Amino acid sequence: MNNKHFLFLALWVICNFITSAQDLDLFEKKELIAAEDTLQYRILYPENFDTNKAYPLVLFLHGAGERGNDNEKQLIHGSAMFLDQNNRREFPAIVIMPQCAADDYWAQVEVDRSNYPVQLNFQFKKGPTKAMGLVLHLLDDFQNKKIVNKNQIYVMGLSMGGMGTYELLARNPDRFAAAISICGAGDPKYVSNYAKKIPIWAFHGAKDNVVAPLHTMEMVTALLHKEAFPRLTLYDYANHNSWDPAFAEPELLPWLFSNTLNKK
Repeated sequence: MNNKHFLFLALWVICNFITSAQDLDLFEKKELIAAEDTLQYRILYPENFDTNKAYPLVLFLHGAGERGNDNEKQLIHGSAMFLDQNNRREFPAIVIMPQCAADDYWAQVEVDRSNYPVQLNFQFKKGPTKAMGLVLHLLDDFQNKKIVNKNQIYVMGLSMGGMGTYELLARNPDRFAAAISICGAGDPKYVSNYAKKIPIWAFHGAKDNVVAPLHTMEMVTALLHKEAFPRLTLYDYANHNSWDPAFAEPELLPWLFSNTLNKK
């Protein structure tokens, strides 16, 4: 890791630690109720939010460790990046961070934790999990709001959320302008649903002993076979927490927001 990259990472870590509870309160607590199911989520509106304007929408999917029903833990990773004043000023957007229930999962996948890295058996044909179904419902609700720019809807996630990201792309290939998956995994059989439609930036740590980096390599390889052009960043020094250097990438948000549906 070069000195410049280390400096960006150090600054991001410092900013993450000093993010105050008051800053986190800018993410308003909300919930979606559909039939007898509830999805807890937090939402951050742009500074100087104007209800007469249409803003980009970023959906952020957390990892397995942040599951629950407190509507708080999902802010542990990623919220500091979106609360950064420079980012809020340069990239005004609506950011939604839902929370997956403790007994559920974003992706339809069997996870065997008896050995590490975990073993994954994706079951896409079973349909979305309850948590994923609620996320799809939430996206439908927001896509119909005039405050959302339908040409700039993005999804990003880490670990379990990275798996959910790939599954969302496969189930909704015409919705997203770009996607970011960090230390994730997916079913390569379904990349043809979105390979030529959605720009993807994938991240992984080469030393990841939770979700093997080969899962990301498998997804990127499948995308290349479908003549897509994904971005790939593999950190030789990182373990499972490759989200730390990923969030510190100076080009991360500029790349994300540079993509729009009407450019394709």
